[in-house]
Amino acid sequence: MSVLVIGGDKIDAIKSILSYFGASNIVHWNARKKASTCKKIIPVDIECVVMLTSFLNHNAMKHFKSEAKKRDLPVICSKHNGSCFYDEYKKVMGNECINCDVYSSCNIK
Repeated sequence: MSVLVIGGDKIDAIKSILSYFGASNIVHWNARKKASTCKKIIPVDIECVVMLTSFLNHNAMKHFKSEAKKRDLPVICSKHNGSCFYDEYKKVMGNECINCDVYSSCNIK
């Protein structure tokens, strides 16, 4: 699965969680340049969009949610926090971790 992560600078924890869920390709846009971020188009091969809400402005979030909806892509909005992201991912995608089924006992914390 290919995932686009928008927002955040260091997303190592998010990347490790995504890889446990089976993401093979993770594209990251840090969204530092607010003016040019909203002009980007979601790449064709992306299957899921993750927005780290603490690092995005409302216009960027609205733009990417709209683009994802047009392509019928799942959108995960989360804080830049491993456990929050894990919970939101499970709500939206409904997938189980490859290594375990309960986050409290998971080694990716």
